[in-house]
Order: sequence, then C-alpha cells, then structure tokens
Amino acid sequence: MRALIVLPFLAASAVLVLPPAPALAQGSAILATETSAASAAAITRLAERLARLEEDGLDPGWYGVPAPETASADPARHRVETLRAAQLALSDLLLGRVASLRGRVDLRRDPASVNLGAWVAELASASEPAQVIDRAANLPQGAAAIKAELARYRAVAAAGGWPRITGDLRRTLEPGTTDARVPQLRARLAAYDPALVAGAEANNPAYDARLQDAVRAFQASEGLEADGRVGAISWQVLNTPVENKVAQLRVALDMRRGQGARPTERRIEVNVPHFRLHLLEGDRVVQDMAVIVGRPDRQTPMLNVRMTAVQFNPPWGVPERNAREDLLPRFRRDPAGMQARGFRLYQRVDGEVVQVDPTTVDFTNYSRTHFPYFVRQDAGDANALGRIKFVMPNNDDIFMHDTPDRHLFRRPDRAFSSGCIRLERPMDLLAEALSGTSGWDRARVDRVLASRGTVSTQVARSIPVRLHYTTTIVDGGRVIMRPDIYGLDAQYARAMERGAQQRLASVEGGAVRGTGAR
Repeated sequence: MRALIVLPFLAASAVLVLPPAPALAQGSAILATETSAASAAAITRLAERLARLEEDGLDPGWYGVPAPETASADPARHRVETLRAAQLALSDLLLGRVASLRGRVDLRRDPASVNLGAWVAELASASEPAQVIDRAANLPQGAAAIKAELARYRAVAAAGGWPRITGDLRRTLEPGTTDARVPQLRARLAAYDPALVAGAEANNPAYDARLQDAVRAFQASEGLEADGRVGAISWQVLNTPVENKVAQLRVALDMRRGQGARPTERRIEVNVPHFRLHLLEGDRVVQDMAVIVGRPDRQTPMLNVRMTAVQFNPPWGVPERNAREDLLPRFRRDPAGMQARGFRLYQRVDGEVVQVDPTTVDFTNYSRTHFPYFVRQDAGDANALGRIKFVMPNNDDIFMHDTPDRHLFRRPDRAFSSGCIRLERPMDLLAEALSGTSGWDRARVDRVLASRGTVSTQVARSIPVRLHYTTTIVDGGRVIMRPDIYGLDAQYARAMERGAQQRLASVEGGAVRGTGAR
C-alpha cells in the first residue's frame, strides 16, 4: 500500500504518492515544516542540479523540472515545481526507477533498506537540497566510475557518435591484408588512437600492425577474442551505436539502486553476459571460473534457486527442442554413429515406452515440427553433461554440469548452450558442494566416477544459486561492459521510459499518483 507524504511547502494541491519505505509502510505520515528551509538561490541551484539528472542516468523530463525562466517570471510556482520534481527524482535515485520486470527475478530491490521518509524530510528541511540529491545519486556501489563512463559516451553521442562501417561485413578482415573497409575501421577506432587517421593514414587501406593493435585492444575491451581478425561478430560490435552504450550505463546505475545489504552466506552467483561463476562467502570470492551459457535463441533464464544435490555419471534426457532441431539432422546423416555415441531412441506405443533401433527409421519422414520420438544419451565420456551434474530444482529444468567440449572455454564469448550452465572446473565446485556431506571424500568421488554408474547424493548444506544478468561491472575502479546478448538491458531501458509515460498520465491538477514503473 502506498502512503501519502503531505508537504505543506508544496502548496495544498501538491500531494505526492510515494512507494512504501519502512516508516511509510507502518502508516506514519511525515510532515515537512510549513516553509522549506531553502532560500530562493538554493532552490535555483536545486533546479540546476535536477536539470543535470542525465549524468545520473535519468531524464529530467520525467520529473517536470521547471524551465529556468520561471524562477523570475513566477517564483512561487518555480519553487513548488522544483521541490515536487526533486522528490520524484529522489525516490528513483534511492529505490531505482524500475522495481521489477517479468522474468527478472535477479533484480535486487529492498525498499526496506532505504528510509525514504527520512530522505524526503531531509530534502524538505535542507538549506541546500541539491546536496541531498547529490548524496542519493552517489549511493550505489561503483556509481562514480559508471557515471564517469556515462559522461564519456554521452560526449561521444553529442559529437555525432562514431562512424558506421559499411561494405561486406560477412567477410573476415585478416591481419596484413589490404581492404577497402580499412579506412572506415581506422575512422571508427580513431577515438582510441588518433594517429590511425593522422594525415595520409586516414585513407590507408593496409591493415597494418598499428591498426591490428588497436583492433585487439578493442576486442579485448568488448570481451571478444582478441586475435586481430575482424569477423562478423567484431563488425557487429564495432557498429553498435554509442546510444546503446549510454542506455546500458543508465541501466547499470538504476539496477544498483535500492539493493540493500549483500548476502553474507556462502552462495553461487553466475553473471550470464560475463560468462563467469563466483562462489562467494560474504564479499570474499572463494572460486572464480568461466561458464558457458545459453545462446540468444535458447537463453539461460534468470533464477534464484538452491543447489540441493549432485549426480555422478548422469544420463541426458534430451529436451524436445534439442532433439528436433539438433539431433534429428544428425540421425538423418548417421543413425548408427549416433547409437554408437550413446544416443537411444524411444517411442510411446500403447502407453508403453519402447526403445527403437535408429538404423530402422527413415528420418527423412520427420521434421522440426513432427518428430514422435524422444532421445536419451547414456552416461559416459561423450555425454553432453560430462561426468557431473549439479541439481538445483526449478521450473525451467536448468542445472549446472560438466562438459566434454572443453575447448569452448578458451573462447571469450561463451553463449553456446541450450540454457544450462556448463562449468570450466566442475571438480572444484564439487569439493565445495560436498563440504560437510558425510561419507563423501575425493577418493569416493573418484571411485564412483570410475564405476560409470549413475549415482546421486543430496548435499548436506544446500547452496543458494543466483543467475543474474549484469552487463556492466566495476572491477578495481574500472568499468567493464559486455554486449547485451539477450537484449535484457534494452528491455530494462524501455521500462525506464515507460515509467515516464505512466507518471505523466497520472498527473491531475497537481497530484502525482504512482512513481514510474513501480
């Protein structure tokens, strides 16, 4: 239930409805003093600060910040509108503009951790309310670094952005070659190394050593394979509009707001767009490993679950979609080979499950939309799940597991799976998972794995597992951004914009009902 905060200094018509905070949830109204402590000059400075909300990833237009000329034309109105805009912005700065999104259980919002009523009261009584806005804007961890990066990209956008590269971008540009696309590549990377376009170099079509170094540095900064070869993925990232970067950074700031204290218990966090798993105890990283996540057309869902069990030598019950789209073409080409690799074909006949010899089936009769069989792969070295499966019950049938395809971990971009999480070092995680589980030590694990038999065991202490989507992180003061592989940042940015429409639609006679996308 939303609570009313009645602020007499905003005049009788300005009643603001804010989301619940601890004090408000208990039904207590916070009454500001009859007159704001801020002078006319301080109100002007507050309006100027609100006009710069873009540097915090917010749009001043969302809050009805008054135009500067109203300060002299109608001082009373300017004061009321500035203070009203300040409170709306303060709420978003403290709690985040987007409270929740469908499918985004990874978003952390803890309104109880923010005493919104106290902040609003301080804003009303402060002699310099702009300073209250400043403090709220800088609360999130890493805010200063992200805001500096945001300012840099906004400056690039204001200057017209970076040039778009045209031509045949399906064709890979190889180091040491001469190519008509090279001058465009030089112009695109000149922001990192101006010497690339100095004098005659601007039109040089040779993909020389200096340009290769600039390309490798760019690829590394974007989480791509830094080999200097400019293929379809590199061309795509090079042509990503700067506005997309701005939107990602705005989202990064908003996602960090109103999060509350970090958990202190042992837990696993998988950052999907960064392809990393961290096992944490408090803020201490106990394990850090690469993971492979779902490809864009088979996305890994965001989850908050618990790991409860481990399965050794797991068989693989192939999901329907994988069977139809991935395995059917392979059965057509080589049914005997598929059988040799442990794939078993089954069909339901008169209510019973019957195994079918794939060499007797004419697979040309079947398609992605019609495949009446289901497939299971035997446990073993070739099994897609490898030798270990970590069970974490959920409705999406997502789990973490070993994989025989170890070479894929050498790739910096690792969105290759059908949704589950493949682990770089499953044995390391296994040691932590079985910690405290009676009767399980490394010797027994080795014996069970060597037996080739499928064995499952509950873990003594279940481990919270959070699969989250955070494209922008701050590491040692450095901002690291990764591509928005699932488009979830773009979705979040649209939700931030929709909040403005909802708010504007709800303004009636000076009353503001609701706060953005909450």
